[in-house]
Amino acid sequence: MDAAKVRATESASRRPLIADPYAEALLAGLGVAGRDADCDPELSAALAARTKWFDEFLVAAGAGGLTQVVILAAGLDTRPWRLPWLADTVIYEVDRPHVLAYKSETMRAAGEKTGIEYVPVPVAADVDWSESLRAGGFDPREPTVWAVEGVLPALPDGAWNPLFDQISLLSTRGSRIAVDAGEPTVDDIGNALCCRGWEITAFDARALTRRYHRETGHSGRLPSTAGGFIEGRLG
Repeated sequence: MDAAKVRATESASRRPLIADPYAEALLAGLGVAGRDADCDPELSAALAARTKWFDEFLVAAGAGGLTQVVILAAGLDTRPWRLPWLADTVIYEVDRPHVLAYKSETMRAAGEKTGIEYVPVPVAADVDWSESLRAGGFDPREPTVWAVEGVLPALPDGAWNPLFDQISLLSTRGSRIAVDAGEPTVDDIGNALCCRGWEITAFDARALTRRYHRETGHSGRLPSTAGGFIEGRLG
């Protein structure tokens, strides 16, 4: 919910780093105030920078010709609607059934449509998400763009290794991945991806907030994935 509040607040700011015109309506439907003036500045800066980085990664990968996109734990973000995609793009959003149903219904009620093929992949806690992804039409023979944003802290200890096993098995040469990391660390995730054939670039969260001119003081209230970021390409 913090990320959605930050998207709503940032979008309404004088110099927004990101633009999510739907965040406020999605929060309002849940009875949550969209713009949070009291949100911790460091947390807001970190989440806004994280969102911007993933946005840029996804758009760049699409512009480079990759048209199959998988967003894990997509939440209330509306990237299929708000980002500029090539017309033949297919986006699979994986999350809990109630999250995807609420988002899709809210967007339909608002009369909003995507310019691409949008495939929600609802997955219950006891279901193999990769099987649900395949059942939704995902083609592992096609290079894929993977967004793993804010996912790792929600996993049980050690579960990120099987996650990257599944992602790597579903990926062919030329696929790309973006991950934010804190615990496990950037080094942990970087090593795991390298061992699975990914060529990676990594940097810390402070570098990202500097890049986007969102540096603040140190309140200590950072998201649990604020350690750093990793971008990879499967060779």
